[in-house]
Amino acid sequence: MKQMTFADAEYAGKRKQTRKELFLIEMDQVVPWKGLIALIEPHYPKGEGGRPAYPLMAMLRVHLMQNWFGYSDPAMEEALYETTILRQFTGLSLERIPDETTILNFRRLLEKHELAAGILAVINGYLGDRGLSLRQGTIVDATLINAPSSTKNKDGKRDPEMHQAKKGNQYYFGSAT
Repeated sequence: MKQMTFADAEYAGKRKQTRKELFLIEMDQVVPWKGLIALIEPHYPKGEGGRPAYPLMAMLRVHLMQNWFGYSDPAMEEALYETTILRQFTGLSLERIPDETTILNFRRLLEKHELAAGILAVINGYLGDRGLSLRQGTIVDATLINAPSSTKNKDGKRDPEMHQAKKGNQYYFGSAT
């Protein structure tokens, strides 16, 4: 039996399942893994001569998470190091995580053999048959900063490019639109 890392031990003791964790559990159950593996396997390198290849299932799961969560190749590598649930979903351990180049090469392999669009179409069709849909969203980071009041300038007039925002009972002037 493989020894549990501190991160895995800490994760095992948590009480609440996150939305990301619930999403990955559901995807694990509804994605037609065997069919997708059979589609890619003839094109996937066997890892003969040189460093052994990562398991195809792990790389497919990494690729799908990249699409689902909008990770770039470097961000996906970093997320696999940082987030236990992502490693568990892929079946990888901290001892051997694919680097950003390996992730890029897998995506290029799928594109070269025109498999990427087919994989996503199969998954979306499969989810649609079960009344599920997968959409992409955007996270916007906004920060409120203090600026002088909009009328405290030389002319005592409001700057037409300056706007205000209210957070609680506090007004913030100079916010961007």
